Amino acid sequence: MRRLFIFGLGYTAGFIATLFEAQGWEVISTGSEGTLAFDDEGSVRLALADADHVLSCVPPGSEGRGEPLDFVLERYGNALKGKALSYLSSTGVYGDTGGAWVDESAPVVSGTGTGRRTARAEADAEWLAMGARVYRLPGIYGPGRSMLERVAQDRAHRIDLPGQVFSRVHAEDIAAGVLAGIGASAGAYNLADDLPCPQNWVVEEACRLTGAPLPPLLGLEEAQLSPMARAFYAENRRVANGKARRVLGWRPRYPTYVEGLAALARDQRDH
Repeated sequence: MRRLFIFGLGYTAGFIATLFEAQGWEVISTGSEGTLAFDDEGSVRLALADADHVLSCVPPGSEGRGEPLDFVLERYGNALKGKALSYLSSTGVYGDTGGAWVDESAPVVSGTGTGRRTARAEADAEWLAMGARVYRLPGIYGPGRSMLERVAQDRAHRIDLPGQVFSRVHAEDIAAGVLAGIGASAGAYNLADDLPCPQNWVVEEACRLTGAPLPPLLGLEEAQLSPMARAFYAENRRVANGKARRVLGWRPRYPTYVEGLAALARDQRDH
């Protein structure tokens, strides 16, 4: 039986673990839903020694608060040398491109600082230097974490920002991409759906599926968004997935938000 070790078993990694287990893998993990404590160093190192593949889903730290850039590499990097590695990163490493398409050849943000985007880009580079398959992910959605829930909870916003587009990906498609990449060459891979689009389109489709009224169209200042939400709207880019399709043979089960939301709505009705 092949063994996958996951650092940081949370929402997205849960889909990865489920898919790998269905393929006959044993999964050992740290994290909120994991089987080992991250700081149980003896047990973690024993499990890493037996692992056929190691996946880190742990986000970078904040050097401004005295945290290491990458918790996993700082503590266990010496145990990962020579291992087959994967890392979940973010398409935020590309920064704002004004709506232009980006693929894996695009430059990533650079410079020094304590910003989350810079820390992510530096951690991304460290994992690449370790020989990992680095999966750069846009906005993630899936069961229990989609626009359907935000509409139902009256937390959805329609923002009047013409030309603003985002990419997204279903959590199940991330899992499929990581599985497809097990035997692939090290390097960066974008896992994103086929249709970057305005967030308003997703809100409107969720309202159509649920019968909820459309939220009002507001300016960015009127919406009184949280700092995290404002940061989301501060970037504008289209993420290309051609390399993952070509090299990994990956095909998203949910190529656009339309198929993804429809499947989630069906699951909600069935349960």
